[in-house]
Amino acid sequence: MVQKAKILLVDDRPENLLALEAILSALDQTLVRASSGEEALKALLTDDFAVILLDVQMPGMDGFETAAHIKRRERTRDIPIIFLTAINHGPHHTFRGYAAGAVDYISKPFDPWVLRAKVSVFVELYMKNCQLREQAALLRLQLEGGGKAALGDAKEPAGLLAELSARLAAVEEQAEALSKQLDDDSADAAAVATAAHLERKLTGLRRALDALEPGTGSGAPAVPSQN
Repeated sequence: MVQKAKILLVDDRPENLLALEAILSALDQTLVRASSGEEALKALLTDDFAVILLDVQMPGMDGFETAAHIKRRERTRDIPIIFLTAINHGPHHTFRGYAAGAVDYISKPFDPWVLRAKVSVFVELYMKNCQLREQAALLRLQLEGGGKAALGDAKEPAGLLAELSARLAAVEEQAEALSKQLDDDSADAAAVATAAHLERKLTGLRRALDALEPGTGSGAPAVPSQN
């Protein structure tokens, strides 16, 4: 069973959180509420999120300050942030949002279909990255001599490699389909860049796995970094 991705919704107004939940419920993911920047930062201490929808104007710690804290933490700095704002102060205000680390900046009232589509892209990218980390972990077990215990049914190294290769191929196919979808939909540059980064990591993992095949030389290859 594939674990659902978590989406963090940050807004000081309950009615806005309710509206976001209504829009994003169709994605069938786990929606987590936060009514302030401080509450959002606490949630980020323990849970991993696919994307953060962050209201700009909140009492106390506003969206810009909250985003700055998120980007300073190593654990959370790569989580995509979509800023939501009820007012438009012009290009300078928008630039401040992107400078704070946002991947997108949307003014209210927004099109529910557009917001859902943007969020779904980052959820898909997050799920592919999770699958990629799983394949890398299995490969590390093989390199350390513990792969058989992880997969159980694979009695021989060749069987384990075949299993790993099949699992990786499934992720590669899904990543390729997602990249084509981004090209067709003229998606945001940030989403395209994230997808390209995922493909590079997949390529590195495939090369490492291929190097383990019999006849490709001796010595264990380095497992690609997941950063």
